[in-house]
Amino acid sequence: MYTQGLDQKGEDAGRTAETAERLAAFQARIDAEEKIEAKDWMPDAYRRTLVRQISQHAHSEIIGMQPEGNWLTRAPSLRRKAILLAKVQDEAGHGLYLYSAAETLGTSRGQMVDDLLSGKAKYSSIFNYPTLTWADIGAIGWLVDGAAIMNQIPLCRCSYGPYARAMVRVCKEESFHQRQGFEIMLSLSRGSEEQKAMAQDALNRWWWPSLMMFGPGDSDSKHSAQSMAWKIKRFTNDELRQKFVDVTVPQAEFLGIRVPDDELEFDAESGHYKFGEIDWQEFFDVLAGNGPCNRQRLQKRQRAHNDGEWVREAARAYAEKQRRKAAA
Repeated sequence: MYTQGLDQKGEDAGRTAETAERLAAFQARIDAEEKIEAKDWMPDAYRRTLVRQISQHAHSEIIGMQPEGNWLTRAPSLRRKAILLAKVQDEAGHGLYLYSAAETLGTSRGQMVDDLLSGKAKYSSIFNYPTLTWADIGAIGWLVDGAAIMNQIPLCRCSYGPYARAMVRVCKEESFHQRQGFEIMLSLSRGSEEQKAMAQDALNRWWWPSLMMFGPGDSDSKHSAQSMAWKIKRFTNDELRQKFVDVTVPQAEFLGIRVPDDELEFDAESGHYKFGEIDWQEFFDVLAGNGPCNRQRLQKRQRAHNDGEWVREAARAYAEKQRRKAAA
């Protein structure tokens, strides 16, 4: 999808002086809705913001395979197993698209992976919660992928071209994931009392972490204002969170299960749902590495990386063999 190892020399690498005139011309392109491409000049801060955001997005896709992979051998039917396996494979593909998009900014995939494995880089806090029952797989598809879609559809219009184009396919596939999750919840909610209780329990545990996925409130967000000025983001964290609540609450009512928020109510005047206060201390604790599964997720990723070393060695040996053959 993307060219790796782009020539990063010279002006097109974005390393020329950031004069007032150059910065103004760059912002004018952004304001005119032009796409910034890999070899175009860009401010270093714009480049750093994109590398941080895209790499964290890629890490989240890769780590996000684990909670669902936990149920691949325990799905309740062959059909469910096949669907879940396809979904986990999709997430791996999303990670690859996104690592490739980040590489166009001059960073290497190896460095991004090293940052993840060392704990230096972050990924979405939502993936540090356990999947205790089959209903959790439904809740992840319905709520977590639903929140992801709400976040990611605007990224299809991101000012950075490679990221925007990657998100078009990602969002199409995520829409299927969300439907798959909702269908699981629908089956459970129409099943036995035990199955409906399982669906309710999953909603109880995943609702608030899903709202946290949009990030801190606008007044506490460090990056939102600048990202919106650069049109990397199109909506604030709070705007996206409100859209998610407005869409999801009626779906819960259709399922016949209750959103675990005593303060939730529809405000006819504004046309939006009012909802309770999020426990931001939990969010920051999980982000800092103190969630239920932080250590487990990272250790498993580190083991997988180490176990795959022979594949990387074989690939390097084959590439060297081909290089020598071409040189001869």
